[in-house]
This record gives sequence, C-alpha cells and structure tokens, in this order.
Amino acid sequence: MFLLMACKKERRALPVIPGSDYTTGISLMSARPDSAYYYFNKAATESRDSLQIAQAYNRMALIQSREGDNYGGQEDLLTSLKYLHEDRDDDAYCLVSDYNGLGNTSLNLKNYDTAIAYFDRAFQLARDGRSKTVALNNKARTFQEMSKYAQAAAIYDSILPQSKPDKKEFARILTNLATVRWLRDSDYRAAPDLLMALEMRKAEKDDWGLNSSYAHLADYYRHSQPDSALYYARAMYAVASRLESPDDELEALEKLIALGPVGELKPYFERYRTLKDSLETVHNRAKNQFALIRYDAERTKTENLRLERENAERRADALLQQAISAGAIMALIILIVVGRSWYRKRKRSLVWEKERAIREERLRTSQKVHDVVANGLYRVMMEIEHGEKLEKEPMLDKIETLYLQSRDISYEPAGAPAGDFQTSVDQLMAPFAASGTTVLIVGADLAVWDRVAKETKMELLLILQEFMVNMDKHSGARNVVFRFACKGDGLTVRYADDGVGLPADFRLGNGLTNTGNRIASMGGRITFERNSPKGTKIIIDLPNN
Repeated sequence: MFLLMACKKERRALPVIPGSDYTTGISLMSARPDSAYYYFNKAATESRDSLQIAQAYNRMALIQSREGDNYGGQEDLLTSLKYLHEDRDDDAYCLVSDYNGLGNTSLNLKNYDTAIAYFDRAFQLARDGRSKTVALNNKARTFQEMSKYAQAAAIYDSILPQSKPDKKEFARILTNLATVRWLRDSDYRAAPDLLMALEMRKAEKDDWGLNSSYAHLADYYRHSQPDSALYYARAMYAVASRLESPDDELEALEKLIALGPVGELKPYFERYRTLKDSLETVHNRAKNQFALIRYDAERTKTENLRLERENAERRADALLQQAISAGAIMALIILIVVGRSWYRKRKRSLVWEKERAIREERLRTSQKVHDVVANGLYRVMMEIEHGEKLEKEPMLDKIETLYLQSRDISYEPAGAPAGDFQTSVDQLMAPFAASGTTVLIVGADLAVWDRVAKETKMELLLILQEFMVNMDKHSGARNVVFRFACKGDGLTVRYADDGVGLPADFRLGNGLTNTGNRIASMGGRITFERNSPKGTKIIIDLPNN
C-alpha cells in the first residue's frame, strides 16, 4: 500500500484551515487510524468545500485499504470522485490519487483489468512527471501480478531513467525491474541490482524500502542460497516489527518458517498463528468500526435534517399564520375602505337622486302651473274680453275648475274632456277667434280622433293652448292654420300663422320649453321652420300610444 498516493492537503483556492476536523484527522492517521477516520468522515459530512470533501473521502479510503477493507475503500474513493471536476486544476492531484487508489484496491481484489484501466486514467490526468511515474509503476506491478513479466519489465525500464533524481523512487523501480527480469528468466542475475537498491535505501534510511529489498532478496536466494535467503528473511522480520506492520511481519514469518532450522520453527509458527488471528480480528473490528462510524454519522445527519425540517415546518406554519392574520387584517381594512367608499358614493347618489327628484318635481309643478293655471286663466280672460255674451254660470264653473286645480297642482285629468274631442278643440280656439284672429282647423274629423289615444288628446289640448297663447301674446297674427294628419301609427300637427315670425336670436321661453319637454316625454318631436319667409311654422310629430 506504500504505492497509494494520498491527496495533497493544500489547495490554492481554499487552504486547509488549521484546527479543522480534516487537519485533526491528518494528525491522527498514523497513531490512531480509527479516530482519524471519524474526523475525516465528520469533515466530509460538514464541510462546504467540494475539494476538501473529496480529500476527506480519499483519506478514509486509504485508512480502510490499510485495514484490509478494500470494498469500503472503493466506495469512499468513488464518492470522492463525485466532488471533483477534471477540468479544474485544483482538483487534479486528488483525481490522480483517487484513480491510483481505485487501481490498488482492484489489484488487491485481483480485478486486474479494472486496475489497469484505473491506472491508465490516473496517468492521463497526471500533471507532473512524478505522478505519471507512480501510475506507470502501479500498472507495471499489476502486469507483474498477472505474470505478464515482459510488459511489466518494459514499463519499469522506461521509467527508471526518469526516477534517478529521487533516490528512493529509483531504488524502488530498480528493485521491481530486477525482480520481473528474474521472474521472466530464472538464469538472470538480479542480485547486483537488488543489492544496489538495498544500499541506496540504507543510505536514505528508508525503512519501508529496506523491508521491500529484504523481501525480494529472500525470494531471490531461496533456492540458490538458502542461508542468504534466511538472513534476509530475518532482516525483513526485524524491520517489519520495528515498523509495526502486521502484514509485512506475517510475510517475513512465512519466509522464516519455510527457510529456518527445524528447532527455530515452533516460535515462528506460534507467532505467525497468533499474529494472523489477531490481524484478522483487528481487520474485522476495523471494518465494523468504520461501518459504525458511517452509520452514526448518517444517523446524526438524518436526525439533524429531521430537526431542521421540523424547525422549517414550524417556521413555515408561523409565517403562514402571520400571513393569514396579515391577510385577514388587510382584507378587513380593504373591506372597510371599500365599504366606506361605497357608503359615501351611495350617500352622494341618494342626495343627488333626491335633489334631482326635487328639481324634476319643481319643473313638473312649474309646467303644470304654466299649462293649467296660467294658460287657463289667459283663456278665461280672452273669453271675458272678447265674448259677445257672458254667461255667468259656465264662466263660474271654469273659474272654479281653475281654483281647484291651483289648490291641488298635482291634479291630473284622467283623460280627454267629456264629449267628442273636436268640440274640446273648438272650445279652446273660440276665445282667440273672438279676438279677431281667424283660426282654421284642417283634417280634424272623427276618423282622425278615433285613432288618437286619450292620453295623447289630453296632452295635445295643452300643446295647442300653449301655441295659441304664444300667438296671441307675441305673433300679432290675423290668421292661424292647424293641420292634423295621421301617418302610420303617428299623428302630425302642422301650425302656421301670418304673424311677425321668429326672430333671428329666437330662444325658447319657459312655455315652449315645457311644451318641448312634454312632446319629448311622449316620444315625439317638435320642429321650428326658421327659414319661413313670413309668419311662424311649427311641425309636431306624435306617436299614437
């Protein structure tokens, strides 16, 4: 596992914060890997920086792989990749480390083709020569495990010159190259290269490198020089014990059991059995512990999310209640404003309607006073003034009628006067004719009046009376002509006199205005012919309804 390259801790965009969960995990990684795993997992679940989350999962995978949990390591490495982007420079080192880690876990699980694919991906994403060398070295080691020694040797041979500046790296690749050449050809003399690498590692005080060199030399001399192989096996066991590496210690004990004298085998064998059982127990306990740490973290996260959701729901409910209350208050305010506005508008409307009704009533009263009383009195005055013979009783009856009408101005005749309508028209015209004015009535016969409604007849008497009063007061006419004609469902009345006519600045007075309103209320129309060369001409069209 020394080939597994961990993520760099530094990031240009966001340096690791001292005292954070991630840095605590880094400090505990060698002495207390289980505690380190806990802090890395805490950082992964609580950090908001995607690169730091990816780094944390990468470190967790490294711890799991060292404890023999390759499947757990793969899961964490794949999770780490989800937080990285290949087009982001800051993520490059962690991406390479993830793919190298996935390759190594696949190699440990003997999924060789998968391992090679991951190492190729790490090589493609590597941004520096050392990272590329590590990926190629891992790929060559996979070929070595597959017994494809030629392919492994070719890769080792290609990267060896590039590693010369780094003594530890050079010694590692040289050891691997000499080993695969010897495995490919048993007659190959690998000892010089293996011993050269050993001396370089001693000079560099590289204990992990020494452990590897002693292992390879023990294997190389096992059949040709058993004493030398036993020597290197003992040296490996001493280094592995000093490094407290149970896996390497087990490998050294296997070599000692195979090479040592019979008298020395029993303690080696007992130590091997005890260590193996203990190592399996430790690995199993570690796997369970990692699972428990993840489970507790997930449960805590789920509980926190549940609490956050409940708090959010409570806040939402409170906001909803506030919104409902505010909405109710707003609706009430709007209702009050609208109601008050409607009330004011309605009050103004009622006042206006009342004032309009008063105005209309005044107008109607004024019209009745003018039409009934004033014109009636004028007609009585005409009879008194121009009548040849005054009959006391009929005259008193007319005056009494006017008196009663003036007392109750709202009095409305129920219909046309008793008797035929033509007689009423003649009686109306008689006083004016007595004053010297000739009044000619054309078309007024029983056939015409039978087609005219009673209400129209009553209104028509008042209209004719208004014309005659105005004629007598203003026109000075000696001749007046009324022409009555029924056209379809209507009645047309044409008035003409030979008086002074209408002046250029003629405007309707109260009498004619009332007459015009009366005609309009009946659905009729009154027309004054202003272009008449002499006298006054008026046309009235009344519907017969």
